[in-house]
Formats: sequence, C-alpha cells, structure tokens
Amino acid sequence: MPAENFFDSNIFVYLFERTDFDKYLRARALVSENLANRSGCISYQVVQETLNVIARRAGAGSERVARFLQETLIPFWQINQINPTPELYRSGLNIQARYGFSFYDSLIVAAALEAGCSTLYSEDMQDGQQIEGLTIRNPFAETRAT
Repeated sequence: MPAENFFDSNIFVYLFERTDFDKYLRARALVSENLANRSGCISYQVVQETLNVIARRAGAGSERVARFLQETLIPFWQINQINPTPELYRSGLNIQARYGFSFYDSLIVAAALEAGCSTLYSEDMQDGQQIEGLTIRNPFAETRAT
C-alpha cells in the first residue's frame, strides 16, 4: 500500500534542529504519526538534502546526525524506497517546465507522485497547490488556502 504523505527535507531539519519550537513540535507530531502508521515517505533526495544541512550545522561526524539518520530518515525512506531513475528525472524536468519550480523541488514533486502520495508536506512551495492529484501543504502555515 503506498504512503499517503510525502515529506520535504525542511520538515526533518526543523525536527532535528529544534531552533523554532513551534515548528519542531509540528514536525515531531507529523513525523511520529506518519512513521508509526507507515503513511509517510521520503526519497533518497530528501535523505541527502537533510543530511547536508544538519551535518553542516551540527558538525561532521556528529553522533546525533548518525542517530537521526538511523532512527528517523532511513525508516522513513524504507517505506517506499524512492530512488533516482531516468523516468524520475524526466518527470522532474516536465514538472519544472510546466510549473516553474526549481529542478530540485520538481524532483521532490516527481518522487511524491511516483510514490502515489496525495499530500506533499513542504514549506518551500505554495500551500494548497494541486499538481496531478498531489496537494502541497505547508504544515507550518497558520492558515490554509481553500
């Protein structure tokens, strides 16, 4: 059964860093619920982007980063195991051309669609935007677009 929700890397950065307590609490609730229910997933790209940000900020070789990878990112990725393929790259290019997202955001959208998700949680894209049956939701937005 495919996961319902796809998570962008910013959700995991807030979960790891805890610098914005409200965003940390929201990220923690979403990640915990979706991991427990196996209703959320991420792609290889989300793992890489998250590790790039948190390892740079926490310091290379950080045991906390390694633990976060093992306890949070890998289990989330294992739900659907979205990996790079020629088709994913083509889909990303098509989404970029059609919607004007950056290439990396387009790959996130393409991975969410490939996983069969209905919701993409990200604060980097327009809350409420619909893309081929996928709804983008900013979990940190105070009000939602209707």
